[in-house]
Amino acid sequence: MIDGTIAIVGRPNVGKSTVFNRMLEKRLSIVEDTPGVTRDRIYGDCNWLNKTYRLIDTGGIQLKDEPFQKEIKMQVDIAIEEADVILFLVNGKEGLTSDDQYIAKLLKKSKKPIIFGVNKIDDISKINNIYEFYALGIGDPIAVSGVHGIGIGDVLDKAVELMPNTSKNNYEGMIKFSIIGRPNVGKSSLTNAFLKQDRVIVSDIEGTTRDAIDTVFTADNKTYVVIDTAGIRKRGRVFESVEKYSVLRAKAAIDRADVSLIVIDGGVGIIEQDKHVAGLAHEAKKGCIIVYNKWDLVDKDEKTMDKITKEIRNQFQYLDYAPIAFVSAKDNKRVNTLLPLIDQVYNNVNLRIKTNVLNEVIMDAQMLNPAKTHNGKRLKIYYASQVQAAPCVIVLFVNDPDLMHFSYQRYIENKLREAFGFEGVPITVIARKKED
Repeated sequence: MIDGTIAIVGRPNVGKSTVFNRMLEKRLSIVEDTPGVTRDRIYGDCNWLNKTYRLIDTGGIQLKDEPFQKEIKMQVDIAIEEADVILFLVNGKEGLTSDDQYIAKLLKKSKKPIIFGVNKIDDISKINNIYEFYALGIGDPIAVSGVHGIGIGDVLDKAVELMPNTSKNNYEGMIKFSIIGRPNVGKSSLTNAFLKQDRVIVSDIEGTTRDAIDTVFTADNKTYVVIDTAGIRKRGRVFESVEKYSVLRAKAAIDRADVSLIVIDGGVGIIEQDKHVAGLAHEAKKGCIIVYNKWDLVDKDEKTMDKITKEIRNQFQYLDYAPIAFVSAKDNKRVNTLLPLIDQVYNNVNLRIKTNVLNEVIMDAQMLNPAKTHNGKRLKIYYASQVQAAPCVIVLFVNDPDLMHFSYQRYIENKLREAFGFEGVPITVIARKKED
């Protein structure tokens, strides 16, 4: 679960990407001394104090009319709007500039909490460089060195302090499911069908839903939270393609849900964007259900459902574990099949297998089909343990993890699915060397 979003903003060459990479503890952004290397927003997840925060690295804003400034400014505007907290970085080596003053004014208008970092304070002799930046009226600056990691912990501690309280969105004990998909596939209509009332505006115009909308409802003595995701929103000068923005909204909704309903427009069929959105749910290791909506628009006979099922399996091979449902949200047809399916996948997401039962299945699988030898060595699985549910992680303790071929790992996963179901749930199987 993502506990908040931090956008890193500043003029070119203040070290935004270096600080971003330091927070991630990996090199994701391009780091060069040439100003303007980062143009689009770059995303990554950072762990701090047992919480996970989404970081956004942005391009450098400047008053000078340089190439791509309009596009960079647009990307920064979107990042600011997405962020819960903004990290405003300046360059402690170069001092205060008119670009810094311009950006400070922009950030004050956003009304978002701001952390003020003076970067490139690489040793104690440069600490006095931070004081001139008080003139910006942003608050107390924090001395930072992205290169050496100085002040990064202080910045993250401040971010935790400034994060809005999201506890109201935890929905303890409720089954949370998101409805994701590209714009205009019928997400809002499906939400209304669940709620049996028009709580969400439904329109054929792409991007009608402005934000993710959480709605709590009860059915069959169970409480659910349905998260309807936005297609796109446009405020002021913030514009972005429908496809790109819908993916970002879907990612945020997936993070908060137990199960994701991946909605496909049956009137149009499968397109590349559907695969992109579905891939986000798969990569997040969340429960997945593929919902083929607008079934009423499909010319069909007794073979159509089987034909489309095969096409879905072919196009979404990485989601072969996800059940498929055919519905018409607009006509409220077959929607009643979804809640039992959500319950089933939710239970599978949280399934914990007893260690002795798990090992019986693993040992039987190994005896039935031993791993092939490699360079005269054969993989031997000594025992297994489920170390985590939601998402499911199975660790196999073996003689040599390098002997675990992908095909044999997949064989073990299939045997686990045969034994325990796990419909709708991705399984991660890890080989680890058994300690003597």
